[in-house]
Amino acid sequence: MKCVLAIDQSTQGTKALLLDEEGRVIARAARPHRQIVDGRGYISHDLNEIWRNVLLAARECVGERAASVKAVGISNQRETSCVWNDEGPLADAVVWQCARAKDISDSLAPYAEFVRGRTGLPLSPYFPAAKYAWLLRNTENSGKVRLGTIDSFLVWKLTGNFYTDYSNASRTQLFDLHTLQWDEELCRLFGVNMASLPEVKDSDGVFGMTDMGGLFPERVPVCGVLGDSHAALFAEGCLAAGQLKVTYGTGSSVMMNVGEKPVGSRHGLASSLAWKRKGKVSYVLEGNINYSCAVITWLKDDLGLISDAKEVGALAAEANERDETVLIPAFSGLSAPYWKPEAKAAILNMTRTTGKKELCRAAEESIAFQIADIVDALRADTGSEISELRADGGAAGDAFLMQLQADASGANVLASCERELSPLGAGYLAGISAGVYGEDVLKKRTLCYEPRENERVAAARARFQKCLKLL
Repeated sequence: MKCVLAIDQSTQGTKALLLDEEGRVIARAARPHRQIVDGRGYISHDLNEIWRNVLLAARECVGERAASVKAVGISNQRETSCVWNDEGPLADAVVWQCARAKDISDSLAPYAEFVRGRTGLPLSPYFPAAKYAWLLRNTENSGKVRLGTIDSFLVWKLTGNFYTDYSNASRTQLFDLHTLQWDEELCRLFGVNMASLPEVKDSDGVFGMTDMGGLFPERVPVCGVLGDSHAALFAEGCLAAGQLKVTYGTGSSVMMNVGEKPVGSRHGLASSLAWKRKGKVSYVLEGNINYSCAVITWLKDDLGLISDAKEVGALAAEANERDETVLIPAFSGLSAPYWKPEAKAAILNMTRTTGKKELCRAAEESIAFQIADIVDALRADTGSEISELRADGGAAGDAFLMQLQADASGANVLASCERELSPLGAGYLAGISAGVYGEDVLKKRTLCYEPRENERVAAARARFQKCLKLL
C-alpha cells in the first residue's frame, strides 16, 4: 500500500492523518498545545512544543505503516509568526489572533493604500509583516535570523530547507501579488530584512526530504504545503473561478477562487493567492473572522454553560423565539469585513428571561451573520450571485448552524461529511504531486441545506448589524 501523511498544524493543536491509496483516512492522531495568554492579552504558542507534537502525532498516526508512506503534506495556521535561528526559536510564535502589533500598523497608516495595492491585504496587525516587526523589536536576536509562518518553521525542522509556499507568502503583507516576489519597499517599510525571509516554492513542489525524526525507514518528499484555508479550498474541489468555501474553525475563512488574475476588494476583503500548482497561480478573495467557533469554546470553557460543543445547536433550536439577545464576539477586535481591531466583545438586548439557550442561539447567530456579511461583500466585489457555499470544519456537523447559515446567506450550504478538510487538502496535494493520486481524489460526500424565507433570521441579522455599529 502507498500512503500519504498529512500534518495540520492548527491554532488549537496538531493533527496527523494517514491516507490510503484511495485518499481515505485510515488513521489519525492529535495533540493539543498550550494557548499562552498573558495579562496584556498577547496570544502565543511555544514552537518547541509544536515541533514535539508534530513528531508525536505522526508517530502515533503512522504506527507500523511507516514504510508505506510515500509523501508528506503540511497545512498550517497561516498568519501565526515565528522567529528563529540555527539554534532554534528565539521567541514564542505570535498567534494570528494576537493584535500586539497594532501600534506598528497604526504608525504606518499613511501607507495603507500602498500596502493594499501591492499585497491585496488591508493594513492590519492581523498579518505577519507587523508581527515580524514586533518580534524583531522585542526579541534578542543573533546569528542568521529567520522569519516565517508555521509552515516554513516545520519545513526547516523536517528537511533543513528554508522554504514557504505561495499561499502562505501571499498572507504575510510582504509579498507582491503582481510580481509574485518578496517586495523590497514593503520590507523596508516594516523594517524586515529580505534575507530573513524564506524562498517561495510552488505549493505542489518538493520542499525537501524527511524521515520524520527517524520514523520512516527512507526519506520521503514533503511535496504539498498550503495554508489551512487554502488547503480546505483545494480539498473542497474549488478549482474553478466562482467556487467558494467556508471553514468553521477557531476563526472562519470565507474564500472564493477568482481565477488567474487578482481581484481587488472595495468591501473589506483581502486578495491573495490560492496556490501555485503545475506552474500556474490561482487567486482568491477572502474574508477572515477572528472569532467564529471559538465563541462556542468560550461558552464551554469560560462560562461553563455547556459541557460539549455538540450541545449548542440543540440548545439554540429550543431558544425563546421572542428573545433578541445579540452577541458580538470581538474578543480580539473585528476583522473582515468590518476591520475594527479596537472593538470589544459585547452581549446586548438581554432581558430577565434570557438564559443558556438564548445565549447559545446568539453565539450561533454571531458565527452565521459574520459569514453572511462576508458572502455579501464577495457578491458586491465580484458581481457573482453566489448560490452555493461549501462548508467544512467541526461545526459543519451542526445542523442548526448550517440551516441558519443557508437562511442568512440566501445560498445552498453543502456541508462536508469530512470534518478535517485542511489536512486532507494538504495530503491530497502531496499525493497528487507524488503520483499517488489523480485529481478525482477530490470528490466527496456532502449534506445540502437549502435557504428558507425566515423572518426571524432576517430580523436577528438586522439587529446584529445595528449592534456592530455601536462598537
